[in-house]
Formats: sequence, structure tokens, C-alpha cells
Amino acid sequence: MSVEISAKLVKTLRDQTGAGMMECKAALVESGGDLEAALTVLRKRGLAQAAKKMGRSTSEGVINSYIHMGGKIGVLVEVNCESDFVARTDDFQALVKEVAMHIAAASPLYARREDVPADVLERERAIYRAQMESSGKPANVIEKIIEGKVGAYYEQFVLLDQPSIRDPKVTIGQVVTAAIAKLGENVAIPRFARFKLGQ
Repeated sequence: MSVEISAKLVKTLRDQTGAGMMECKAALVESGGDLEAALTVLRKRGLAQAAKKMGRSTSEGVINSYIHMGGKIGVLVEVNCESDFVARTDDFQALVKEVAMHIAAASPLYARREDVPADVLERERAIYRAQMESSGKPANVIEKIIEGKVGAYYEQFVLLDQPSIRDPKVTIGQVVTAAIAKLGENVAIPRFARFKLGQ
């Protein structure tokens, strides 16, 4: 008797592991729809190893450019990996192109959360705190709301936290994690520059 695997269950497993949709579905079928067992199946196959690779050095990669809207918007982006071999693969090049196009469309200000200057975060928190002062809510509730608003700030302005323009259900960070799982090497996006004509 075959078990019906829902798309929602496949997506849950994909979000947790960064593995591809087909790999996730196959693991769920193999485990009879048991999420924990499917995670174990993927780990055994090495598809959920991306987190372990994230600490590894990335000294290879490419700097790529993307020009959009007939020369009105331009992007330079550096995407790093561990070896020159992987940097030349079609999968890596496709990732770099996707990231560059995303930057052109979504105009992030920072690559990673740690790139956001402390004074910018403090200014945002001060604005949110001022907005909440007359709400009458307890201080601990206000702090939770402020942290939620900071999270929304990250989603708006930090590349890795932004929803992908290609698939808004996943962030660019999750796209990178999936690429790490697929390529078998750490991948990092240390910097980019976005230019808009007249700005």
C-alpha cells in the first residue's frame, strides 16, 4: 500500500534540509510519510550536510555582472565556493546569475545580517519603540514586537533574508543552502554592488 505524500509535507522537509523537492519526496515515500525518518534518509544520502559545510573556507568563486532594463540597472556580485572546479559548473553559474538578478530586482542593502551596522539597527529599534510607547502594552510584549519588526527589516533589506523573486516561499539564504547541498561545497556571498542610473 502506497502512502500519499502531501506537497506541504515535502515543502516542510525541503525547508528543514535545503534538499531538492524530488529528493525530499523520495525520502518521504521511503519513510512512509514519517518526517523524522525522512530526515534520517536524507542525512544518510548526504543531502542535509549543508550546515556542516557552511564553516569551510571559500577562496574560489566568481565575480559576475548583470545588466537589467536596457542598461538602467547594473549589479556586480561576488559568490564564493571552495574550489575552482565547482566555480566553473553550470549549477554554480546558474546560482550566481539567479543571485545577481535577484539583487537587481529586490535591491537589498546588505549581504548578511552581520553586515547591518549596529547604529542602523539601534535607530530602527528606537523608531519601533517610539511607535509602541503609547500602546499601553507591557514592556516584554513591546520588546517581542520590536524584535519582530527587526526581523521584517532583515527580510526587506538583507539579501540572504529576502524572499527569492523566483520563488517567494524560499529565501535567498535557503537557495544558497540548497546549492551547498547540491554542489557539496560551502557557498558564500560576501559582497555585491547595485547601480541604478541617476542614483
